Amino acid sequence: MDCLFCKIVNGDIPATFVKKTELITAFKDITPQAPTHVLIIPNKHFENIGQVSNTDANLTAELFKAAAEIASELGLESYRLNINTGADAGQSVFHAHLHLLAGRAFAWPPG
Repeated sequence: MDCLFCKIVNGDIPATFVKKTELITAFKDITPQAPTHVLIIPNKHFENIGQVSNTDANLTAELFKAAAEIASELGLESYRLNINTGADAGQSVFHAHLHLLAGRAFAWPPG
């Protein structure tokens, strides 16, 4: 499989890891959109969060649990979780992932 995030999970591409478990991997985004920008992904390949949710509700919960744990470990009181599903929504890597963003004020609506 020629998936960038699968290669990161497998150690074929280096990343700055924030958390790694049997089910998820979290690492710093190489093009951060905020002072804190962490990507949280399932270790198993799913194209988008809809596929994760339709296949494994426990894994979906684990992704959000990991986000809360990372935010706590980083001492974040405010943060945004963002999930892009599909190209029109801004998804550019087709491996399900959550963006954890913090460290600056965010506007609403996001754009």
